[in-house]
Amino acid sequence: MSEVGDGKRCSRCKRTLPRDSFGRNRSMRDGLQAYCRKCSADYYRERQEAQGRTVRVKVPVPRGSKRCPQCREVKPHARWERNKSSSDGWASYCRRCRAERNRESYFRRKYSLTPAQRDALVAEQVGVCAICLSVAAEHVDHCHETGRVRGVLCFSCNAALGQFKDRPEVMQRAISYLEGNAWKPKLVAPGVYRLPS
Repeated sequence: MSEVGDGKRCSRCKRTLPRDSFGRNRSMRDGLQAYCRKCSADYYRERQEAQGRTVRVKVPVPRGSKRCPQCREVKPHARWERNKSSSDGWASYCRRCRAERNRESYFRRKYSLTPAQRDALVAEQVGVCAICLSVAAEHVDHCHETGRVRGVLCFSCNAALGQFKDRPEVMQRAISYLEGNAWKPKLVAPGVYRLPS
């Protein structure tokens, strides 16, 4: 047997190390892997690289923190959302990266827009809302009947179009109202009104 006292000998590097340096393996007689953790990681990396795959370099992370695979930053748990189904109880991506990924996924699902296409739309409008020309363009506007993307608007203009339900005749009456041509229907008969032309 390759065990000496409270340690175990690694079959690969031939060093005798403490038992906690080995991963668990129920099929082995002593319940531990034959290779130490470092040799197991090296062997895994060699096998993956031989198959043309890349292996992510393991970065030491202090207790109470986690590394985000997208931004590659180590952040404290306060910058992560909880996820009961994951092994460590935290989401896979930090809050900022997760919000960014969700936003990209939303635009791709709803409008079939990639971030580059959305940025191109905003650049065509010189970064401002296509209606008011004064506020930054942030909200994608689309036709509710065809689903076609029309442009990128500010929140207020996009909400206004939504409130008018994309009906040009209602918007035209709103323009007339703002210009001082008040909408005053005339009573022709009881309960019958004539609209101004």
